[in-house]
Amino acid sequence: MQEYIDFIVRNPLLAAAWLGLLVALIYATIKSKFSPVKAVTSQGATLLINRQQAVVVDVRNQDEYDKGHIAGSHHVPVSQIDGNNLTVIEKFKANPIIVVCESGMRAGPAAAKLSKAGFQQVFLLRGGLADWRTENMPLTKKR
Repeated sequence: MQEYIDFIVRNPLLAAAWLGLLVALIYATIKSKFSPVKAVTSQGATLLINRQQAVVVDVRNQDEYDKGHIAGSHHVPVSQIDGNNLTVIEKFKANPIIVVCESGMRAGPAAAKLSKAGFQQVFLLRGGLADWRTENMPLTKKR
């Protein structure tokens, strides 16, 4: 134990960095456990779509959506979700919803807003469509 105290005394910046990382890790773990939005992998999303009739909501802009999207997905840009314009997907409140963007960064806040809007099961595609493509999952350009 004395070695740890000596290390902290000799390296206060390094010890503070380790403490900061530990706090961030604990915070992220607790936040993910209590969040109503759960992350799902590409395989998990495929299972949700096939077994539980999950609805895919693509929140990218129109140009990105036109370049390729998951078959059967509903295009609801982030701006529509921010404006609470959810008429396209309102009828799917009881179905699992998988929110998708290019990398997963835009989909997180959008998924949280959908959860607050009353959607019961909201999932976030981990890694977004970038990981979907990496795993050679199918995309379509048809509307």
